[in-house]
Amino acid sequence: MFQPIRKLFKSLKFNYLSLFLIGLSTVLLFSFMYGSVKKETYELKAFQIAPDTIRSLKTVEDAVKTEQDRERAANEVGPSYVFSEDVVKNRQAIATSLFDFLIEVKNQDEPDQTTSEIATKPSKELVAEMRTKLSSLEKEEPSLRLSDDAIVNLLSQSTDALLNAQSVLVGVLGEELSKPVRTADLSTVRYEVDRKIRLTDSVSSSILQTLITLSRSLVVETESIHEEMTKARVEQARESVEPTRILQGQVIVREGQVIDKEIYRQLELAGVLSNQSSMKPLAGLILFVLFVGAIIYMHFLSWSENRVVKKKALLIVLVVFFLLVIIMKLISLIEKDFDVLLAFLFPTALAPMLIKLLTNERLALMTTIITAATAGILLQEGYAAIIQMEVALYILFGGIVSLYLLGDNGRRSNILRTSLGVSVSNMMFIGFYLLMTQSSYDLTELVYYMIAAIVSGILSGALTIGLMPFFESAFRLLSDMRLIELSNPNHPLLKKVLTETPGTYHHSVMVANLADAACESIGANGLLARVGSYYHDIGKTLRPGYFIENQHAGQNPHDSLPPEKSRDIIIAHGEDGARLLERHKMPVEIIDIARQHHGTSTLKYFYFKAKESGEDVKEEDFRYAGPKPQTKEIAIISIADSVEAAVRSMKEPTSEKIAALVRSIINDKMNDGQFDECDLSMKELKKAERVMCETLNGIFHNRIEYPK
Repeated sequence: MFQPIRKLFKSLKFNYLSLFLIGLSTVLLFSFMYGSVKKETYELKAFQIAPDTIRSLKTVEDAVKTEQDRERAANEVGPSYVFSEDVVKNRQAIATSLFDFLIEVKNQDEPDQTTSEIATKPSKELVAEMRTKLSSLEKEEPSLRLSDDAIVNLLSQSTDALLNAQSVLVGVLGEELSKPVRTADLSTVRYEVDRKIRLTDSVSSSILQTLITLSRSLVVETESIHEEMTKARVEQARESVEPTRILQGQVIVREGQVIDKEIYRQLELAGVLSNQSSMKPLAGLILFVLFVGAIIYMHFLSWSENRVVKKKALLIVLVVFFLLVIIMKLISLIEKDFDVLLAFLFPTALAPMLIKLLTNERLALMTTIITAATAGILLQEGYAAIIQMEVALYILFGGIVSLYLLGDNGRRSNILRTSLGVSVSNMMFIGFYLLMTQSSYDLTELVYYMIAAIVSGILSGALTIGLMPFFESAFRLLSDMRLIELSNPNHPLLKKVLTETPGTYHHSVMVANLADAACESIGANGLLARVGSYYHDIGKTLRPGYFIENQHAGQNPHDSLPPEKSRDIIIAHGEDGARLLERHKMPVEIIDIARQHHGTSTLKYFYFKAKESGEDVKEEDFRYAGPKPQTKEIAIISIADSVEAAVRSMKEPTSEKIAALVRSIINDKMNDGQFDECDLSMKELKKAERVMCETLNGIFHNRIEYPK
């Protein structure tokens, strides 16, 4: 059923396939997340009854209310006044000048009159002259208007009387105007000046009223409004008013309440009316899913791996990611019915553990980040503005902790230990969340949150263990967990090797020990090499007696066969084993080991046997079909296979003999070009050689002879 799909999958170029899959994924992700950003709106009119309690979907500034508050604050600011001492001096100077003019005019008309003499009535000429002198003062001070009768009255006084009046007027003005006087205070100050002048004894009663009238015209404000200071204070008062905001989640109108004009305006402002549907959140969501798609594409674009591995890894990432998105969607659908944050039940470490075990740690970290960001949007509680940060950080931290704790060991026990560690990490983060919210929680809520943290961690491990076989089967992957299962001696194929070809089984175990140690020393996959070695000669189970390790009592069927027939039987065991493994749906890596562990090397024993018989033979006819080892693990297994068989056939092996034999076998394979198609370096070959020699010395060490 899936064979045509697999063929199409293999034939497509990775760039085209990745663009198609990521593009499809962004569309699916948008459809999943659309409901989380499309908020509920209402079709309402002014003065109708509210059908529900409506809250604001976002925090928004109420510009109208803010302006009203600022105008109110500005109107409450009084004007700023500034006191001027120059006004006092100016008023006194005017009063002094006025009386100086009177005395000057009077002395011109009666130069011989003494100051103590009673003055006579002035002539019209004197009055006119006095009017001329006053004109300059009246221009500067329009309020200073003396009638002709007042001038006549003043000029009729003696010089002493004028000097006394001048002294009293200047003194009273100086006393009263030295205080702050504003427009509202003028009546009071004029009354006070009037009172003080009336109480003085030095002013003649005949000019008292004229002096009072004159004093009233000279009383003015000494404090005036400072426009710039007043404007600055008004602006300061306006700026001190904080903007009025409708907060996210704030109740605008309660169920059953009449929606008046002010409430309707606030509903419009909060964007909860159906005629105000905005495309901005949808445009933002499109940018988000495009951003996620771009991150995934760039990650795979920069990954230097063969296209088959990249295709599988891309499919795994997308499948795991959307599995988690479905879990998020289910949580978001039922979360409305609960008062606690159900998002804390989400398995935070599921994505990183699955991706790391199935692919690599770098992909796992990338998936953790985009999963956390997606969860922050999908698992919004109540009225989160853009992203539920506590949920996003909860998933991010839980995922990162799992990557550190899991390490490179994919055994079930290690996954469970990692799950417990993630549970502790989750509890610590939830503790941080509860403390930072500064809210009070009852015992039931606290117990729930701690249980949620534990469930999240354990669920991550349980789902990882449960889902691993499905992914391994669907994508034909070989994880550490799968390798450990295949290494079980009770596996049907291993039991077949053990029961039907015990010699081959012992040989395979020895090869596994050598290959595992050598691969670990050069950074290759030692577990894969070990398990692959167990199965590498399974093709020998079809004709067990034709292989020397399974022959007993000295009977060798090849003695009665021509070299060409023996050649075909021996060479066939590699391809026979590969076909047998394929029939049992074994991982392709194990199948490749069975097929490639001899590469294209020559079956020298039967080649030379054919030459000794006098036949015209070609060396190419006695070579394995190959291909040559394509990976480091297969190359190491090919060396270990040859080395183990050769050392086992040695008589009295010593360290020097073993070292020389191992070096000879490696050099022979190098000269034959068997390592040309794998990236095994000379440095790594030297390390593998040294480790194999150490392992063989431990196996074939000298033993003491026990007495009979």
